[in-house]
Amino acid sequence: MAALHGDEPEAPGLNASETSQLRAIRRFGAAGAILMAVGALGAGAQPVLQNPVAGVRVLSLPSRMASSALTITMTGTVIVVLAWLLLGRFAVGRLRDGSVPRRMTRSQLDRTLLLWILPLCVAPPMFSRDVYSYLAQSEITARGLDPYEIGPAGALGVDNVLTRTVPNIWRDTPAPYGPFFLWIGRGITWLTGENIVAGIFLHRLLALVGVALIVWALPRLARRCGVAAVSALWLGAANPLLLFHLVAGIHNEALMIGLMLAGTELALRAIESASPIRNASLALLLSGAALIALSSTVKIPSLLALGFVGMALARRWGGTVKAVVSAAALLGVVAVIVHVGVSLASGLGFGWVHTLGTASVVRSWMSIPTILGVGTGFVGVLLGLGDHTTAMLSLTRPIASVVAGFVAIRMLVAVLKGRLHPVGALGVSLGALVLLFPVVQPWYLLWAVIPLAAWATRPAFRVPAIVFSTIVSVILMPNGSEYLPFQIVQAAVMTILTIGVLYLLTRSTLPWRSEVGPQTRRTSAGEYAGSS
Repeated sequence: MAALHGDEPEAPGLNASETSQLRAIRRFGAAGAILMAVGALGAGAQPVLQNPVAGVRVLSLPSRMASSALTITMTGTVIVVLAWLLLGRFAVGRLRDGSVPRRMTRSQLDRTLLLWILPLCVAPPMFSRDVYSYLAQSEITARGLDPYEIGPAGALGVDNVLTRTVPNIWRDTPAPYGPFFLWIGRGITWLTGENIVAGIFLHRLLALVGVALIVWALPRLARRCGVAAVSALWLGAANPLLLFHLVAGIHNEALMIGLMLAGTELALRAIESASPIRNASLALLLSGAALIALSSTVKIPSLLALGFVGMALARRWGGTVKAVVSAAALLGVVAVIVHVGVSLASGLGFGWVHTLGTASVVRSWMSIPTILGVGTGFVGVLLGLGDHTTAMLSLTRPIASVVAGFVAIRMLVAVLKGRLHPVGALGVSLGALVLLFPVVQPWYLLWAVIPLAAWATRPAFRVPAIVFSTIVSVILMPNGSEYLPFQIVQAAVMTILTIGVLYLLTRSTLPWRSEVGPQTRRTSAGEYAGSS
């Protein structure tokens, strides 16, 4: 895996000129986020009922101008993505002579990230309507019904205020989420009842807790891997996919990833300490393992992290078969206690185990086995052989699962042998899982990108990650569904023209073409201004 990882040294702070450019980038991105928030009043994934801006003179204006609202939102989206790319010049850039550039400080990146997140925190949901499914499934749980047996339409009725906003495909579908998430959702429902706006606010607050955990854990894991904390945070936490889908889209991946990374950091801290099985170190190890197990009761894929923590522990204990069995037994007991405890304490039982594959009804264009199965079925139709798409999917998806399992096993062995850091192995395994998963949503990419941001520094990873993050961030419609083709074309043309004008206006203030920092030389302390 040398093609993906290399040590990345820390670098001095920015000088006065670069700090001025950083401030301009910060304002540019904030302006984009504000445009997204304003446009979302008409182009976002607003509720069918209880829309708080309906009938309000000024705030309801975007909803009466669909094409204009879409244009504003798309323009804001592109601006945020461009600002993120420009910010990368001060996070992971390289000079032409190969020397290390000056890099922004952690506080500069934190303030930038906070400024870009704030407008999205008060905006309507965007890019997905999943939060309305969360609200409906939480209401089912609050009524004492089993969300793993019955969908919103059957449990609440098709005319219920919460059911009305749930996407049609999920109205009769049981909940695919773990008991911890629905347990929290039941508490949110107890506080908000059927008030959709209040429920959205609390679910977004929960997502922000997950983002805060990511921001806390990611730089610490990066330092363990010899990676600059700022570059890891830029690619992982400041990634437009996180801003758009975990903050604006309010997906529970934020909580899952946050708990997984925080647990991994605590567990590795214990394992790398002097006495990983005694006193405080043992408590830290068990706490980390418990957090990872807890994250898997939001969504199950994060449980994979427990395997890599176990292999790191087994290596610390000698790397023998006995050490592997002992580590597996210890962490397995922790996982069982957490899963059983949450399932019973929440009153939801173990029905969630049977609904983990619910999302596979969707045929995702980003899933390799799904696109192969659908493509083969389409070719069969063209050749007059009949539509065998379902049969092909039943073949390609299991094969892909076996391949993903093989990759994970190889990574586990590599960690045990000391050839690979646990964080890198976890990211590679989650990457294989995402690419070979039957269903891949755009935000699923964060399962792999965020942990890999703390370990993988080579262009072989960063360039594709940046390219995919950029493309996926700008191609999705902000209301979570499709617009009429002419509206998309109109909005796209106006967005391109607007961005062109902004480029001409900001050529002297934003580093569109400049390299990061001058050639390496001795610089006096008075030239640096890293406090902004």
